[in-house]
Amino acid sequence: MDADSDVALDILITNVVCVFRTRCHLNLRKIALEGANVIYKRDVGKVLMKLRKPRITATIWSSGKIICTGATSEEEAKFGARRLARSLQKLGFQVTFSKAIRAADTQGFIFVIFTDFKVVNVLAVCNMPFEIRLPEFTKNNRPHASYEPELHPAVCYRIKSLRATLQIFSTGSITVTGPNVKAVATAVEQVYPFVFESRKEIL
Repeated sequence: MDADSDVALDILITNVVCVFRTRCHLNLRKIALEGANVIYKRDVGKVLMKLRKPRITATIWSSGKIICTGATSEEEAKFGARRLARSLQKLGFQVTFSKAIRAADTQGFIFVIFTDFKVVNVLAVCNMPFEIRLPEFTKNNRPHASYEPELHPAVCYRIKSLRATLQIFSTGSITVTGPNVKAVATAVEQVYPFVFESRKEIL
């Protein structure tokens, strides 16, 4: 077994965070009173709306900014955003997924235009088929790797070019955060040869 041999690593996406804007003022009180599965946090000026399929939670501000968390893929995040759009539409907002700015209000509906849809953070986990000697890995990969076992049991490994951070545990479990799914997958591919060099040999 060597670092260049083909190894199938399963990367499990556990959370995709996306953000978009409606470019329109949203009446939070109306959403809280008439919407389903909502929590109105008046003290901080936002509404939480939960969807079951897909299982996501949306944080909605009156400015029109909306953040969705809980999706397990970028496609699911966009699908969840579209479902949220339909939920707002049922409350009287005419919601569309378009970058074109439309200001029509012919039938008393408020036209909400979704713009700037973007996946901003992806959290994933991956298990290496071996355990890792963390002190050796850290020594070989400074300054990208930092390890403070008295504070945290994992090595923190950063890849600035990908804007990705990996938490590497001695068990071989790796938690990855990055700006998108592609960056997360690339980060795992890049770190694999280095963790392989510091693997614990099976006696």
